[in-house]
Amino acid sequence: MNAPRTEELPTVLVLGSTGRTGGRVVSQLLARGTQVRAVVRSADRLPADVAGAPGLTVIEADPLSMTDSALRAHLDDCSAVVSCLGHRTNLRGIFGPPRELVAPMVRRVVRAAEALKPEKPIRLVLMSTVAVHRSGGLDARRGTAGRAFMAILRLLVPPAKDNQDAADFLMHEVGTSNQYVQWVAVRPDSLVEGDVSAYALHDQLVASLAKPDHTAMSNVAHFMCELVCDTQAWDAWQGKMPVIVNTPDA
Repeated sequence: MNAPRTEELPTVLVLGSTGRTGGRVVSQLLARGTQVRAVVRSADRLPADVAGAPGLTVIEADPLSMTDSALRAHLDDCSAVVSCLGHRTNLRGIFGPPRELVAPMVRRVVRAAEALKPEKPIRLVLMSTVAVHRSGGLDARRGTAGRAFMAILRLLVPPAKDNQDAADFLMHEVGTSNQYVQWVAVRPDSLVEGDVSAYALHDQLVASLAKPDHTAMSNVAHFMCELVCDTQAWDAWQGKMPVIVNTPDA
């Protein structure tokens, strides 16, 4: 893929840097020449080809346990934050602690940015999911039965509620007129392995719960990097929740 069309490459704080998608974000940002501050619980989990890469600063910390002052220090001088935080997909990850991870960190990043008062708004790129629903009829593809099912899922499955709470906070509390933070919540469908390939972006849901689409994690990472590095891409999607799926021939 071509390098981003920008005059100056950003410094980016990445949360969830050792996850399957977050690791790809870090690698792709470094390949673009971007300065990356990667927050990891254990530096040993970083791939060997990334750990010593020029432009990488490793911050070994538990994001939820990080003090507000430490978070502000790590965020200072960053032009963007990419959050790939998420719950593991096993029983312990779904039903065990922490039951809230994504939403609390989104709130903390926004409050930290507001405290720093940057000259230009910090770009917050959140990895979300198609399980997240936009209110106000903006996701018309999901009918009454689908919305009811997802509402029940959010009651029973903590990560579903966590992701929805994070999106609701961005939509209803941060909005599109915050002086210090702008945001995009990227919604992939069923995640799969694979290299960067052709993908499509949609303003709303395109697949049903019964017949989900597939999204390569490398494609999610690529689009998130585009949002961070490419002003044209950012202007097209900021304040929105694009759905990303592999194209049929991918």
